Amino acid sequence: MAGKSKLGRGLDSLFPTDFDPSLLLSNDERIQKLFIKDIDANPDQPRRQFDAIALNELAESIAQYGVLQPIIVTPASEGKFVIIAGERRYRASKVAGLNQIPAIVRKKAEQEQLEIALIENVQRVDLSPLEQAVSIERLHEQFNMSYAEISHKLGKAIPTVNNIVRLLQLPQAAREALQSGHISEGHARSILALKGHPDAQHRLLELIRAQAWSVRQAEQYVTAQKQGIETKKAVKTRTVNETPETKTLAKAIGTKVTIKHTARGGRLEIHFKNDQDLAKLYKKLG
Repeated sequence: MAGKSKLGRGLDSLFPTDFDPSLLLSNDERIQKLFIKDIDANPDQPRRQFDAIALNELAESIAQYGVLQPIIVTPASEGKFVIIAGERRYRASKVAGLNQIPAIVRKKAEQEQLEIALIENVQRVDLSPLEQAVSIERLHEQFNMSYAEISHKLGKAIPTVNNIVRLLQLPQAAREALQSGHISEGHARSILALKGHPDAQHRLLELIRAQAWSVRQAEQYVTAQKQGIETKKAVKTRTVNETPETKTLAKAIGTKVTIKHTARGGRLEIHFKNDQDLAKLYKKLG
């Protein structure tokens, strides 16, 4: 499937290679083969421009492997169908010379009901972050909704929706750890920050699980990695909040002192319990 990584849009760029796209389909949705000549593009499709190079790359992939994910259509008059989602796959299939394409046929009323059900599903408080991500991506991919549209319907900020969907880019082991509750969503975002460095992602996941790292420690690890600190010992040192130096300082001023490494150096944090403690610190440091 050469060139597929260059597509840059849709499920091909969003999902890792081992993500199961069948998660986006309900068990009762039957896939059938439709003649391409009986299918028309959606006149309300917001996307008007399709990258010719990416389309040809997808056509080459389809010619070799077939259409791996069905398009979604709704019945029109005289045995015709209109595309709800998957127009890029439809166009690439035409370029590849296919006569038929796998499709899921939905009536408009069914489409609206499914949309409402999915939105309600995402709003459930007991839904895991990954389950939310799959439901949001289904709204985007199968219902042709932009993330801005989805965020409006869900009452969430656009960055929040985008961040939820990005969880689908996690390595398989990290997705399983997040789903099982062994790591938090904050931990998962730190692992995502090392995308493109699978070894570092794996090491970070293992350190989070083995040493019960906080999200802050995971973030410090990411910062250290991005600063080019390579050795395991050096990276772990950057995640430590207390050092011999901070302990000496804490003993001198009589309160807890911690160190926080950042992308541009770091900071010392001096802790106090109340205003009286703060007043005493002023005197000692003055």
